[in-house]
Amino acid sequence: MTDREERIRSARFPAGIPETWAAVVAAARRTVADGLVVGTSGNVSARVGNVVLVTPTGVPYDRLRPEDAVGVDLDGRQILGELRPTSELPMHLAVYRATDTAAVVHTHAVHATAVSTLVDELPPVHYMAGALGGPPRVAPYALYGSEELARGVVKALDGRTGCLLRNHGTLTCGATLDQAYDRTAQLEWMCRVWLAAASVPGRTPTLLDADQLAAAGGRLAGYGQPLG
Repeated sequence: MTDREERIRSARFPAGIPETWAAVVAAARRTVADGLVVGTSGNVSARVGNVVLVTPTGVPYDRLRPEDAVGVDLDGRQILGELRPTSELPMHLAVYRATDTAAVVHTHAVHATAVSTLVDELPPVHYMAGALGGPPRVAPYALYGSEELARGVVKALDGRTGCLLRNHGTLTCGATLDQAYDRTAQLEWMCRVWLAAASVPGRTPTLLDADQLAAAGGRLAGYGQPLG
């Protein structure tokens, strides 16, 4: 028996693995349906106890089954499944080790990727930036799947729940997959708004100041309500 097989055999998995894997797959499929990624680009993960469930590399999301669950520990050692984890695993694990987040969504959204090539921080053109902790920063370009990229993302996320990746895409995190995904969608929308406003000849978009964003962020913190 190989070391990997022994780890899988002896691993003690927390409750909720099947349900969380189903949520990971559903979120990954949404990224394709909503046009945030093309093909198998982008990736999604969620943490359950000491296990990080993550989409596999190079597998279309619509083909993933319950028995295809891929899980690693926080050191990146595979303890669940036969498929290889996403090549962006170092970035996901770096975020989990640096924060108390429970879910991560990474996309190659068109407008956000375009903005990542133009600025070092998304200009605060809309108050929803407050929901991300402030204007999202742009992590420096680094080769995908590299530790350098992972370090840059963690730095860009300091005090934030979302960031852009230079010439690459977006990463958002949250307490749940739904929250992380909603932040991804809002980030892409804000990038689209800024690009549209900034493209008007002879006009400069008005921007919100730090106090305005902080006030919006405080109000947004209590936004939403559970369904009965």
